[in-house]
Amino acid sequence: MQDQVSTTSRRPTGRASQARFNAHEARGPIIDQDGREIPQGPFQGPSGGAFDGPGGLRFDFQTTNPFGNLTREQRVARLEAVAKLLDVAFVLPGTNIRYGIDGIIGLIPVVGDLIATALSLWLVREARALGAPWHVITRMLGNVAVEGVIGMVPVAGDAFDVLFRANMRNARILRRWLDTQPR
Repeated sequence: MQDQVSTTSRRPTGRASQARFNAHEARGPIIDQDGREIPQGPFQGPSGGAFDGPGGLRFDFQTTNPFGNLTREQRVARLEAVAKLLDVAFVLPGTNIRYGIDGIIGLIPVVGDLIATALSLWLVREARALGAPWHVITRMLGNVAVEGVIGMVPVAGDAFDVLFRANMRNARILRRWLDTQPR
């Protein structure tokens, strides 16, 4: 015979613990942007995904997750901000030439170009997560491939990286596609 434990016997004692438990029950299941319920993770229990850290700091993984639970527009804004950081964040002094972290990282032979390509591929992955169709993803991958392959050429490749701006092109491609979609 198996013992059954009621939910009231698992309730914590004490006012603060009881308040956190009641707040978690009132919140209900966590739903992602596609309407599916997100399963409870290892840090989510009666305290609702929060735990007390050192010095009285409170960590709540449900409200402070910078990578999840973002709206579509927030994800697009983040993607565009990263694209600008990678391609046009800085201005070469005395000129009107803009470059980004991608151009700086690309100065490191081979490894820098691989890192820059990986960052560009993250943007393509984000576009796929936003639901971009295969033809949009293919164009974006083509831009990343062109920049990655030509960027491997020692000096001319670095200049090409600064002028081609694959990440900004990909952000524009994605934005154009999103503007044609119903909200």
